[in-house]
Amino acid sequence: MTTRELDAARITDPGLRAAYTHCRDLNARHGRTYFLATRLLPPDRRPAVHALYGFARWADDIVDSLGDGRGAPTGDEAARRAAALDRLNDDLTRGLAGGRGAEPVVTALADTSARYAIDRRHFTDFLASMRSDLTVTEYADYAALRGYMHGSAAVIGLQMLPVLGTVVPRAEAAPYAAELGVAFQLTNFLRDVGEDLDRGRVYLPRDLLTAHGVDRALLRRCRDAGRTDRRVTAALRAFADLTRAAYRRAAPGVPMLDPVARPCIRTAFVLYGGILDAVADDGWAVLNRRAAVPRRRRALVAADGLLRVAAARMAARGGSGRALYPSAPCEEAA
Repeated sequence: MTTRELDAARITDPGLRAAYTHCRDLNARHGRTYFLATRLLPPDRRPAVHALYGFARWADDIVDSLGDGRGAPTGDEAARRAAALDRLNDDLTRGLAGGRGAEPVVTALADTSARYAIDRRHFTDFLASMRSDLTVTEYADYAALRGYMHGSAAVIGLQMLPVLGTVVPRAEAAPYAAELGVAFQLTNFLRDVGEDLDRGRVYLPRDLLTAHGVDRALLRRCRDAGRTDRRVTAALRAFADLTRAAYRRAAPGVPMLDPVARPCIRTAFVLYGGILDAVADDGWAVLNRRAAVPRRRRALVAADGLLRVAAARMAARGGSGRALYPSAPCEEAA
């Protein structure tokens, strides 16, 4: 965390500053697209976004990174991961009640939650979806997957909304924020099919796969052989179509945001959407390698975002860009 960001957010307590810095480091290391977009926010709002990302990343790593990473956890390994999630949940409960956690990510999250009055149910729902990843390895249809994504993705958008601020009543923008979280996660599911399969999970709905003659065994054979299959490609195309539809549903929400926050979300929108293009351009080879937006494309999108930031801040200084329902952090909660 830069001193400028912490000072702008009026975070003065040394322990809090260290906790927020830890979250920023997690974002910088693991969330390239997300981190780049966050840089386009006003400095005073960046620490809160890093805290939200840091907590989500910490929980996700508990689910995915313990053990050898091959197949769904069983026996003692599953119990260890469940116990780690229990400890995180207990730490979160104490942190939200008292403002401090044993883990730095909890300390930063508790402070952000208090500053922006974020609904605590969003964190509870998120952890419930993380817990389901320990036992649920596939989804019968898109409706079932959407149920999982309420906690794993939609609530992330809802957590972000108070930080971003809106020019409409927050409740009006909330469905679009939730849908954008879903669109981002669907994109990750498509990009990470092979890695998720190694963890024992298939997020592509079973009925969609079946409609194209695909089952888990075929996915496994393609992964092991380092090749794809026309049936798998057809299923991936269909899943990409579902994902693009989620982006279309989310798009009307971007103009509802505080103008100074729009460049951040627009940049994330374009870059994450660009992953779908990268997957197609790479021949739908996601079972064998991870597709990425080319560096030149990322730089161009970021440059456009910087221009939009400058324009929005100029308008805000002139009085025309002020949000009607802005983010409203309280004084330091600790």
